[in-house]
Amino acid sequence: MNNSTIKVYSEIGKLKKVLLHRPGKELENLMPEYLERLLFDDIPYLKIAQEEHDAFADIFRKKGVEVVYLEGLIAASLGNEEVKNQFINEYIEEAGIKENRESGIIRDYFLSFENNKDMVCKMMEGVRKSEINDYRGPRLTDFLSNQYPFIIDPMPNLYFTRDPFAAVGEGVSIHKMSSVTRNRETLFAKYIFNCNPIYKGTTLYYDRSEKYSLEGGDILILNEEIIAVGISQRTNPNAIEKFAGLLLTEESTFKKVLAIDIPKTRAFMHLDTVFTMVDYDKFTIHPNIKSDMTVYVLERDCDGKIKITESTGHLEDILKKALKLDSVELIKCGGDSMIDAAREQWNDGSNTLCISPGEVIVYSRNYVTNEILQQRGIKTYIMPSSELSRGRGGPRCMSMPLIRENL
Repeated sequence: MNNSTIKVYSEIGKLKKVLLHRPGKELENLMPEYLERLLFDDIPYLKIAQEEHDAFADIFRKKGVEVVYLEGLIAASLGNEEVKNQFINEYIEEAGIKENRESGIIRDYFLSFENNKDMVCKMMEGVRKSEINDYRGPRLTDFLSNQYPFIIDPMPNLYFTRDPFAAVGEGVSIHKMSSVTRNRETLFAKYIFNCNPIYKGTTLYYDRSEKYSLEGGDILILNEEIIAVGISQRTNPNAIEKFAGLLLTEESTFKKVLAIDIPKTRAFMHLDTVFTMVDYDKFTIHPNIKSDMTVYVLERDCDGKIKITESTGHLEDILKKALKLDSVELIKCGGDSMIDAAREQWNDGSNTLCISPGEVIVYSRNYVTNEILQQRGIKTYIMPSSELSRGRGGPRCMSMPLIRENL
C-alpha cells in the first residue's frame, strides 16, 4: 500500500485530504412516520442542506484540503463488470429483498443507469414503489406490504461519513454498525477498500462481518501512540477489545487503547459528542459530562497478550496522563449557562472538526460556544447549519479525514 493513501495519527494534525458525502435525494425520502426507523429527529430541507454542505466543502478547499466524495470513490471501485454485479447482488440482499422475482427486477433497474455514479446515488437515495411499474407480486404478502412506500429504504445518515469506517494510522476499520438501518452504509466501504484502484489493499483493523458493533464517532486518535474509544450506546466493549487486538501490534506505532465508559443514551451517542480535540492541550466537552469517568487501558503485555487495567478519574486528568501534558483545558459547550449549554449541545456544539492545531470548523448556530472558543485562542471557521444540524451531528460527524500531517 502507498503510505500516503491513508495517514491519520492525530485529531489535530494539519488536514490534507477528507472524505465527505454531499446530501442527496435520500433526505427527500424521509417521512414523519418513519423518522425513528431511519434514526432521524427531523426532515432537513435538501436545497439548503446542500448549500450548507457546499460551504463546508469550500472551507476545506480554501485551506488547501483535497475533498473527495463517497459516491465518487464507490463508483470508481466498480470498474470491473464482475465486481459491479457482485456489488449489486450484495446490496440487494442487504436491502432485505429475498425473492428471486423482486431481486431480478431491482437488479435490472440498477443496471439500467448509464454510469456507476448515478446508480450509486440511486442506491443511497432509496427506491420508491412508485418508481417501478408492476413491482408488487401476486402473493398475499405483497398485498399486505403495499402500505409501505419504499422497495428499498433511503440512507439519510450517509452525510455523517465519520461512522461507517475510520482511518486509523495508515489503515482503516470498517464497522459493524449498531443498527440495521446504517449497516448497509458499510458495504460501500467494503468495496472501496477491496476494489478501488487507490485504496484496495489498505490494512484492516476491524471488519463489517464482525459480531459486535463499532462506530467511527467513538474513535478519537489522541496521538501516534494512543487511541480513545467510547464504550457507548453504539460501540460494544467486545468490539473494542477485538479492535485493540488487531491494532496493537509490533509493527504499529499505537501502544494503548483507552476505552472510555460514557452514558448509553442518545445525548451521549458517541465519544465525539462528549469531547473533541481542538489544540494540543484544549478540548471541547459536553456540558453535562460527569466529573469522574471510568477508563479501561488496553495494551499488550510482555507475552504479547492484551491486558486491561481499570482506572477512574476526571476527564482532565485522564487526558493529561495520556498526552503527557502538565495541563489540559476543557472548554464547555455553552459555557456556564445551563440554557445555552443545553441548546447548543442539542446542535452539537462540542462536535468540532480540527483542521490544524488551534483551528476548527464549527456550526454558526452555536454562537455562544464559538465565542468562548475564540476567547480561548481557537480560530473558528464558521459554516451555515440550519438544515444540516437537523440530522443531529456536527462538523466532525460529517467528515472522515484520510490524510493529516504528522505533528
